[in-house]
Amino acid sequence: MYKAPVEEIAFTLKHVAGMGEAMSNGLFDDLGEDLVDAILAEAGRFATEEVAPLAEIGDRQGARLVDGEVRLPDGWRDLYRSWIAGGWNGLTAPEAFGGQALPDMLNVAALEMWNSGSMAFALAPTLTMGAIEAVSTHGSAALKEKYLAKMVSGEWTGTMNLTEPHAGSDLGVLKARAERRPDGSYRISGQKIFITWGEHDAADNIIHLVLARLPDAPAGTRGISLFLVPKFLVNDDGSLGPRNDLFCHALEHKLGIHGSPTCTMIYGDGRFGDEKGAIGWLVGEEHKGLACMFTMMNNARLAVGMQGVAIAEAATQKAIAYASERTQGKAPGWSGAGMSPIIEHPDVARMLLTMKALTQGSRAISYACAHAIDMSRRAPDGRHWQERAALLTPIAKSFSTDAGVEVASLGIQVHGGMGFIEETGAARYLRDARIAPIYEGTNGIQAIDLVTRKLPLSGGDQVKGFIAELKGIADDVRRSNFDGFGETAARLDAAVADLEQATIWLLKALADDRTAEALAGATPYQRLFGLVLTGCYLAKGGLAESGDGKAEGRIALCRFAAENLLSETAALRDRIVNGAASLAAARILLA
Repeated sequence: MYKAPVEEIAFTLKHVAGMGEAMSNGLFDDLGEDLVDAILAEAGRFATEEVAPLAEIGDRQGARLVDGEVRLPDGWRDLYRSWIAGGWNGLTAPEAFGGQALPDMLNVAALEMWNSGSMAFALAPTLTMGAIEAVSTHGSAALKEKYLAKMVSGEWTGTMNLTEPHAGSDLGVLKARAERRPDGSYRISGQKIFITWGEHDAADNIIHLVLARLPDAPAGTRGISLFLVPKFLVNDDGSLGPRNDLFCHALEHKLGIHGSPTCTMIYGDGRFGDEKGAIGWLVGEEHKGLACMFTMMNNARLAVGMQGVAIAEAATQKAIAYASERTQGKAPGWSGAGMSPIIEHPDVARMLLTMKALTQGSRAISYACAHAIDMSRRAPDGRHWQERAALLTPIAKSFSTDAGVEVASLGIQVHGGMGFIEETGAARYLRDARIAPIYEGTNGIQAIDLVTRKLPLSGGDQVKGFIAELKGIADDVRRSNFDGFGETAARLDAAVADLEQATIWLLKALADDRTAEALAGATPYQRLFGLVLTGCYLAKGGLAESGDGKAEGRIALCRFAAENLLSETAALRDRIVNGAASLAAARILLA
């Protein structure tokens, strides 16, 4: 059973990702370590004792569509009510609407624990938090007054309605329609697919954020507007009114996250109400809805990165526990009676350490991204941190979710044949993890965003400055003179040099209008960046003086990552710089 790693999470927040320094500088107001530790401890307890025990039930039963209504797995409705009673939904929400306005760093740490307990369950608050941010940032005063308090409390959940059967990730071809009404409302009609928690029985109301086109909308993404469309209309006194004209037509039968209802939603076919059309209200400006939705999507991309971290952590815990108990053969040097635990075998130990390194590296990257978001709102040099958050977001989403799949797969390998049997629970982590590299913009789309939009920020100075900081970490390792680091400094030097060379080449390719060549190396570049950050952040953790007596172990993991994972960076650099021509030549095989 999963146990939240509260101490490791707190260490990464404070000593690696930057929370400790920010608190020391007074950037988090009166937030202190005692409160941080108390919040993390209670979040860990809830995730361990209340969420995780219901994960298997959710996977086995799944969400069910019964007589037009969606029913959650047994116990999940009560679990959700307990979750909102704890006030978890409003950690970062505005105080004016009942939130606690705490740093994003604390929220993503809590999200990690919810998702490790059950990724399918945690998807509900993840989407609601994103909807809160979109409405609070772009909604009118009237919309905020009517909807935000209930969303912040968690009594009402939120969704994100983007794609349609023909569209996939190409939102420019959406067909959902919106028509203006004299009272300032709009009538929405159309079909949306893949709507996470689009219908369920845990909350009193569901607030859908829906992309649709007005009759006079320009073509493409410039003609998309965003609308708030509640399941139940809300009266002026805040009470619930009649059912709006929308419903869940079907539930998707998915590879994983079975407890999470993934819905096909139908808007405006006349099933409910006096006339056809779901009633909605504009969020932001007409024809500028995609920019508003991106507020929610960016929030969701980091949250999805946390899902990768969370699955990796849970899968690693399960694999270590199994390998510590399962006996087979005799490992080299084993002197005990009988067979040795398989954790003593070098290849199993290598897999487990790879799992730990990828998990902790992904955690640090994602927390560092959350730190940059916090600093963009609180630090004097907010523009710098805004760009840093923009640079880190696609890496946090893609590297962490790829790591979640890789770690979960290794977990099955550690279990051997028993990992392929559902009863052990190892397979669920791989099934659940596999969606994360796909949704909220596939990892390939994240790579396009990273290379074409984020590398050129400030003329490339943002990424160059970041690389200079990474060089500084390698220098700190060299100056530390800790024998335990081994050849870590040299390995970090080489890996950062690989990243720098690839970055310079990509910026030059973009400047020379060789975008196709740059994009041929975009996905390898994304992994290269993530691996270098993993090595550097693990080194930063090894250098930290936390006083918890675990420095030796952190240094050992850092050295393992440097000498086992960073050897990949040279090959990735070569794929980026030299791979475009071979890709172009080989495309004949795809004709």
